[in-house]
Amino acid sequence: MRRGPARRQTNPLPRSWSSGDCSSAALRVMSAPTLTLLSAIICCSLAEKPSNVSSPNIIIMLMDDMGWGDLGVFGQPSKETPNLDAMAAQGMLLPNFYTANPLCSPSRAALLTGRLPVRNGFYTTNAHARNAYTPQDIVGGISKDEILLPQMLKKKGYVSKIVGKWHLGHRPQYLPLEKGFDEWFGAPNCHFGPYNSSIRPNIPVYNNSEMLGRFYEEFKIDRETGESNLTQIYLLEGLDFIHRQTEARRPFFLYWAADATHAPVYASRRFLGKSQRGRYGDAVMELDYSVGQMLSLLRTLGIDNNTFVFFTSDNGAALISAPNEGGSNGPFLCGKQTTFEGGMREPAIAWWPEHIKEGTGINFCPGQDVPGVTTHDQKEHTEEPIVFHLGRDPGEKFPISVLTQEYEDVLSRISPVVEQHKKSLVPGVPQLNMCDVAVMNWAPAGCEKLGKCLRVPKSEPWKCDWPH
Repeated sequence: MRRGPARRQTNPLPRSWSSGDCSSAALRVMSAPTLTLLSAIICCSLAEKPSNVSSPNIIIMLMDDMGWGDLGVFGQPSKETPNLDAMAAQGMLLPNFYTANPLCSPSRAALLTGRLPVRNGFYTTNAHARNAYTPQDIVGGISKDEILLPQMLKKKGYVSKIVGKWHLGHRPQYLPLEKGFDEWFGAPNCHFGPYNSSIRPNIPVYNNSEMLGRFYEEFKIDRETGESNLTQIYLLEGLDFIHRQTEARRPFFLYWAADATHAPVYASRRFLGKSQRGRYGDAVMELDYSVGQMLSLLRTLGIDNNTFVFFTSDNGAALISAPNEGGSNGPFLCGKQTTFEGGMREPAIAWWPEHIKEGTGINFCPGQDVPGVTTHDQKEHTEEPIVFHLGRDPGEKFPISVLTQEYEDVLSRISPVVEQHKKSLVPGVPQLNMCDVAVMNWAPAGCEKLGKCLRVPKSEPWKCDWPH
């Protein structure tokens, strides 16, 4: 039994792109978390060309608030993404790719756990839905019971590093090195601020488990001009990690989570004023340049055919920050914070020379057996349950008419089973309900050496009202 209404999606994929040997049908809704799709792409790629690659390197480039319409390959006329457009031409473009949630933290939690927010706990049940942004005073974080991608890869001998934004909890027990990453350079939250340290501290930047400084202090971001070297710092961290692991002949996982396109957007002096779309376009240009530098290094080191690279964004462009500090969602409605297309549909590119066929544009990897997924056109727009007779109609093309006695009989037998199943579903414990200013980053590990420790205020967990 399938419940409507079904959701029909448009496919703005340029006609010049082929459907690829590994595609025969369009995925109408990408409801499974990103991790499932990555596994399918890798399996599909290995099946396409025999290979003795057992432990390919993995790089996930996750942008922040970058919209579907920000890439030239999706029609953006401003010519800011030549490297990403080339990456798509050399690999696989996914025009109907969906995130698990239109907000930063839940999307990232789903990416790294392979589980939806309602399962991994990154959602709220109180009136403060914006807590899903995971502001500094959120008490919780990613549950200790959740298994993240780097933890799984560690069992296979991988070395993992996160560069950039974490956003899955700020307290020590939730930070990346506690969840399988071997190295970290970045921050537990976005570069909000600057803040008055007597009210709330600026967000710390870490090297592994120790604080190096804070945004707007040691790590400058000029709110007036938009100038900051953070993306260049993140790029160098990524390049260094790739170099070191290649020399050591160890398989690696690099999670490169730059946040320059999240307001307040920033770019280095080299890129400021160079785009047609203000500071936001400048930030996109610098991120595109960084992608190009990393792919170029893979080729130089001769490991490009042994490295799977996936590029996407956590959620749609933040239209509230437009036009100067927000991106484009192309033809799609709304953006970040909404479950309309503009909030959920993301740019996505997979790249793996000699394994992923050049110039393919697909929505999924048919040919792989995916339990519970049908591939025929779901055109029935109805609120009534759709019931098929699998004996007469194994292809599920002709639903039993709701006007027949057969339909009523089948529904009467199936409905109690469905309802019983729903009652058995147990959601994950919500991690983002409680906040307290005392848990903000007043005194991160390493602050003593820098003389940057701040006095922790009295705990007041009931003061959770917005704005944060």
